[in-house]
Amino acid sequence: MTTTTFAAAAQGFVRDLEEDFARVAATIAQARASGADLLALPEAALGGYLSSLHDDGTGGAGPDVPPVLDPDGPEIRRLAALAGDMVVTAGYCETGDDASGGRPYNSCVAVTGDGVLGRHRKVHQPLNEHSSYAAGDRFTAFDTPAGRIGMMICYDKAFPEAARALALDGARTVVCMSAWPASRTDRAPVLAEDRWARRFDLHDRARALENQIVWVSANQAGTFGDMQLVAGAKVVDPGGEVLATTGPAPGLAVASIDVDAAVDAARRHMGHLRDRRPATYGAAPVAAGA
Repeated sequence: MTTTTFAAAAQGFVRDLEEDFARVAATIAQARASGADLLALPEAALGGYLSSLHDDGTGGAGPDVPPVLDPDGPEIRRLAALAGDMVVTAGYCETGDDASGGRPYNSCVAVTGDGVLGRHRKVHQPLNEHSSYAAGDRFTAFDTPAGRIGMMICYDKAFPEAARALALDGARTVVCMSAWPASRTDRAPVLAEDRWARRFDLHDRARALENQIVWVSANQAGTFGDMQLVAGAKVVDPGGEVLATTGPAPGLAVASIDVDAAVDAARRHMGHLRDRRPATYGAAPVAAGA
């Protein structure tokens, strides 16, 4: 039996990279003390997220934007050095390239002290995020000391196809890093009862259950710009059961699980990947108004 310990952070981050690295170092130390093999930090952990997802009249070109980081630059190397023998995933704003016309990407990276293990660029863009970032174009699993994993960012998890693509690529654990806010137009007085907080949790549990995988969900906490972030970091088993969660507060959700045993047991009789009928699904027509 090989047990893997996962830690998922609900934590706030800011524009100042030195402050962010101080918070990252403290969280890594806390995760290491808990015996974590993998720590998931939130979307935009290095430099903070956008201050608003709504057009402020500048088309996303306002002054308060995240620092843009080289994917092979000193900040990513610094993160790897802090990770040491632990797998650490974190989000950041990545320098653009020719394919993006120079526009940055909303990206995440998985590292250990040996360097970069995998990368992901956010594919699905909510509201006005497209004004600030170019979109990624793929979901790919990769091998790590904590097993074969896939990564996604925030709104990506609202699309079942994204998690399914990673599961079909052999990921037995998916790490989702978010800066998921509460409702802007009808915010509940109690954060845990907010409709967007409930949706955040429903997506986490559904994606784990339908793919019969372990799901590790990190999220920003507190406030940033005009957003109240819902926290809710958690570890979910292949049956959709929450093993650990921070609830609507900052903190670290830590849980240990034998990933292969849990995934194999979940798929033994009701194998959702095995029992698919891809030939019957086809390419659905685009709905009117989509």
